[in-house]
Amino acid sequence: MTHAGHATGGFPATALVPAAVFWVYLAAALRLRDPGGPGWAHRRTASFGLGALLVTVGLLRPAADFVGHMWQHLLIGMLAPLALVLGAPVTLLLRTLDRRAGRRLVHLLRHPVARVLGHPVTGLLLTAGGLWVLYLTPLYRATLDSAALHLLVQVHFLLGGCLFAWSIAGPDPGPHRPRVPARLVVLGVGVAAHAAIAQLLYAGLLVDVPAGGAELRAGATLMYYLGDLAEIALALALLATWRPERPTRRAAPPAEAVRA
Repeated sequence: MTHAGHATGGFPATALVPAAVFWVYLAAALRLRDPGGPGWAHRRTASFGLGALLVTVGLLRPAADFVGHMWQHLLIGMLAPLALVLGAPVTLLLRTLDRRAGRRLVHLLRHPVARVLGHPVTGLLLTAGGLWVLYLTPLYRATLDSAALHLLVQVHFLLGGCLFAWSIAGPDPGPHRPRVPARLVVLGVGVAAHAAIAQLLYAGLLVDVPAGGAELRAGATLMYYLGDLAEIALALALLATWRPERPTRRAAPPAEAVRA
């Protein structure tokens, strides 16, 4: 049985969007590599390209059952966002914009609303909290009968995943991020919330997912283990950029005070 929201026939036009976004990114990166330009790291371009590829594969992968849906979620909502964020697209944009437009973007990033949206707790609520809403309410069942709602849920998890990955370990400017230990705590809460919903799906408790027991267990197992890998990769990305603050040395007392 193929549900309307998870239809597998035809080529989805939405799968072309990640490729278009990557070509725009690539054009900007090549512009920086012109003679006399500041240059752009190849690893950033490769990471963003990988993220775009994962989104495309997730959109093209059939999702006629719960296991297929879970593959889509992991590719689009967890693995792709980290790769996209590590591509530092905002930094690339700032380097290619003219000075006036760049100042406007920096001012926008410093806005109080951006401060709330860029906090790791907000990203946690959108990602882990979104999973609980999706599977413990009739929302998932509704996506089975509505292609538009299914696409909207995918977009939510892609953007929410990017926001969470950026707030935790993104190389782009984040003037309002809490310190690394606080971000690690939020990430730990996310791991626990993710594991809990996977266990509920495995046991078939409290969830509203119209699938058989074997299908539920297969999807939950996929979510549990591959989700852990995505979260470990996010933690490693954060630790790779962590530079612990060194305690400041106390100034030596003046010579007059020592002689006294």
